[in-house]
Amino acid sequence: MPINHDTSFLQNMPKNCAVQFLDRVEHSANREAFRFPRGEAWESVTWRQAGDRVRRLAAGLLALGLESEQRVGIASSTRYEWILADLAVMCAGGATTTVYPSTGGEDTAYIVGDSECRIVFVEDESQLQKLRDHRDELPALSKVVSFDPALADGDWVISLDQLSELGDAHLAEKPDSVDEVARAIEPDHLATLIYTSGTTGKPKGVRTLHKAWVFEGEAIKAQNILGEDDLQFLWLPMAHSFGKVLLSTQLACGFATAIDGRVDKIVDNLGIVKPTFMGAAPRIFEKAHARIVTMTASEGGAKEKIFKKAFEVGTAVDQLKLAGKPIPVGLKVQHALFDKLVFSKVRDRFGGRVKFFISGSAALNADIAAWFHAAGILILEGYGMTENAAGATVNHPDAYKLGTVGQPFPGTEVRIAEDGEVQLHGPHVMAGYHNRAEATADAITADGWLRTGDKGELDADGFLKITGRIKELFKTSGGKYIAPPAIEAKFKAICPYASQFMVFGAERNFVSALVTLDPDAIAGWAAENGKQGKDYTELVNDEAVQALVADYVEQLNAQLNRWETVKKWKLLDHDLTIESGELTPSLKVKRNVVEANNSDLIASFYG
Repeated sequence: MPINHDTSFLQNMPKNCAVQFLDRVEHSANREAFRFPRGEAWESVTWRQAGDRVRRLAAGLLALGLESEQRVGIASSTRYEWILADLAVMCAGGATTTVYPSTGGEDTAYIVGDSECRIVFVEDESQLQKLRDHRDELPALSKVVSFDPALADGDWVISLDQLSELGDAHLAEKPDSVDEVARAIEPDHLATLIYTSGTTGKPKGVRTLHKAWVFEGEAIKAQNILGEDDLQFLWLPMAHSFGKVLLSTQLACGFATAIDGRVDKIVDNLGIVKPTFMGAAPRIFEKAHARIVTMTASEGGAKEKIFKKAFEVGTAVDQLKLAGKPIPVGLKVQHALFDKLVFSKVRDRFGGRVKFFISGSAALNADIAAWFHAAGILILEGYGMTENAAGATVNHPDAYKLGTVGQPFPGTEVRIAEDGEVQLHGPHVMAGYHNRAEATADAITADGWLRTGDKGELDADGFLKITGRIKELFKTSGGKYIAPPAIEAKFKAICPYASQFMVFGAERNFVSALVTLDPDAIAGWAAENGKQGKDYTELVNDEAVQALVADYVEQLNAQLNRWETVKKWKLLDHDLTIESGELTPSLKVKRNVVEANNSDLIASFYG
């Protein structure tokens, strides 16, 4: 089915997120809505069951005095209760303020205070303690609702069930109150405040309206690529706009979602859940690619030779298909054989039923996408940012170009400014930054377009290609421009042991790099090379590991222009993590933090 550019759906969208949810409950009442882990098993609920629970919780929020557009925080990892809390806030007419569970106490207090949250849902004791430690700074916060019932204190903290009981009493007196509130929410009312994890200064709260989230889901629904029979696996942080837009898409399309936010369980869960699609950040695909490649290499012999030959054949077939050329009979026969021997096993690692993956939140290397595609796994890369409700463009299963982020959603406009910046316009663009008028003015042009800060280009077919962040582009002292993301992504596609590769060299006479290795991948290498038992720091200082990485850097340099080549590099003694403050919760590198933390080391490259 070709991509649908028709914008007629804009005239018939649900009025708001609450109505979108309640309509879905009525339309798909007895179909599965969500499933989630309970101990070792998975529990499933229908749309009717989810709807009943959400109504009770929403009524509980109304009983606590929540008024239109007042903020309610959620400090939790991705889990079923997060979804319930968010939908309850929507149906009560409030606005959800998201807080990553990894956010420190001071920033949590800042977010809750800046957004003037009246109520906050917390996952556990650690999230509750952040609020307790700063309670004096949060005069608007009147109640905390804990997902863990043991934390309820009969006063400031109540449990989820106690909130439902308040809702039951409220509904006994006013049985239509939730529906009345839902119908009264206007499309331009505030739905969420999502604080960007910014790399400098305090985070900025992005004000996203109901019409923006509804638009996102309905734009995907209009493509007819997802329906009630699909099954999503959702692990992404719901505090991130990518997670939230997948929920909006679910409400629009009606598919079921299996939810488990534990990143270390993704591979196991895919085998159990067997989803038809999943959204993920590129790092997940990089790790999966590296794991499969290194495991095969460790087996060696005939298996490795068959594996390499399979991908040679798969790549050749792909190139012919994408060029619209016929595939010779002999190549077809080889491909069918390798599909049975190799590619089917790769697909089985992801459950065996995936129609496509959606990649977002950072750039996906085209070589990684092509590798998966050769194995019969389609990764549709999309593009957007928190400031436009996560989605602006996406590739389509029947109209895609690897290395691009696809064509604009129907109803979305994309233009390239004179300096190459990608700018967006449409119903999904934010209403501004909360309490930050100056920052809002900087982000929105005089004629109402969102400045993304990304550099890109549109091809003749309207496919958008992102070529880098404008602020990340730098010029060497020789006057040559360098785009770090392109070089960094290329290295990670070449080196299966790499976790991060960060390029520097602004106003310097050559390019340098800091490298980190994937702890699991390099531990696997160590076990196969007589170095088991060595910790990460010992391994990165090992001569054999240094030689291993040096070889991959040489391979990288062979693919670069002379002025882009990496002349000096260093392995860091630790991988970057969210906890260290060097990665955002969506797994993006905080480049300026890494640069500041290693300023002396970088300076030594040039000293």
